[in-house]
Amino acid sequence: MNTELSTLGFDAWFEQRAADSLQPAYRPARITAVDREAFLVRHPAGEIRAELAGKFRYAARSALDLPCVGDWVAVQWPDSGGPALIHQLLPRKTFLRRKSPGKTVDFQLIAANIDVAFIIQAVPHDFNIHRLERYLVMAHEGRLAPHIILSKTDLIAAEELARLIAEIRAAGITAPVLPLSNSTGAGLDDFRALLAPGRTYCLLGSSGVGKSTLINRLAGKEVLDTQAVSGTGEGTHTTTRRQLLLLESGAMLIDTPGMRELGLLGTGAGMDTTFRDIGDYAAQCRFPDCTHTQEPGCAVLAALETGELDDARYQSFLKLKKEADFHNLSYAEKRQKDRAFGKFIKTAKKQLRK
Repeated sequence: MNTELSTLGFDAWFEQRAADSLQPAYRPARITAVDREAFLVRHPAGEIRAELAGKFRYAARSALDLPCVGDWVAVQWPDSGGPALIHQLLPRKTFLRRKSPGKTVDFQLIAANIDVAFIIQAVPHDFNIHRLERYLVMAHEGRLAPHIILSKTDLIAAEELARLIAEIRAAGITAPVLPLSNSTGAGLDDFRALLAPGRTYCLLGSSGVGKSTLINRLAGKEVLDTQAVSGTGEGTHTTTRRQLLLLESGAMLIDTPGMRELGLLGTGAGMDTTFRDIGDYAAQCRFPDCTHTQEPGCAVLAALETGELDDARYQSFLKLKKEADFHNLSYAEKRQKDRAFGKFIKTAKKQLRK
């Protein structure tokens, strides 16, 4: 394995799967920033601007086929000062995606090839169990290991912090929890200890929870612009693009813009993992297609009645499942219409040639 590439996360998993994609003129490089259709890619030779090769752009059927931050791609390095050409997207080990914001029923990729997702909620103003569950579903769906960070802990008493952590555990959430404060430095050493060289970490959370400030503290310098917090303790900085940063320790961090919408699409596996406790009860239901709402012999409802299952946890599960099922059905219908339209265009072109 190329030891220089391994410092950027290119391990044996990628090496094995990239063999067929890397022609003699191509080399693997990692996407470190995306701004519309302009890219920055990093290779041991350095970081350089890149653009999509025409053939690659034409072959892409959807946004999922295009590179995002953290992706590995096959690039052709320029002989002189021009941009590198991206010819192919290499297989993804993990991914982070959501439903596109607004009414569009499609996927939006956030980042790829992440090892751990740090889900950051600032206490007390940003703490929200239901939003935390949404982030956990997204992380689990993309096969990421989630870790919860409670930031701005200097703004609350120790008793209140303990209550919030207890609330997380009472909701059935088992992911590790780390409290920290960018202002006082409490918890920063524990956070640094979680970061390993050659591994990639993603910071997720609403605008102003301290993601960029945390990166600056870890880097020991202002690598990202931040602004002062408001009078309520809420941050005012908003990251405008996703980017991958290589720390001096060798760990890599992806900072992401704050996400107001966390729509769920294609999250069956993520729901199963996030609500594994409910899944364990569901496995004991009388009917395999039980909706866990009214059926006789439903083990989930039985657990709810005896108090073994928390009602708020159950209601959150139903709400997220209903949303995900609705979007999945809409997406399937959209794909069917797209295929039908594609066939129509092909047929029309054939008739014009006659």
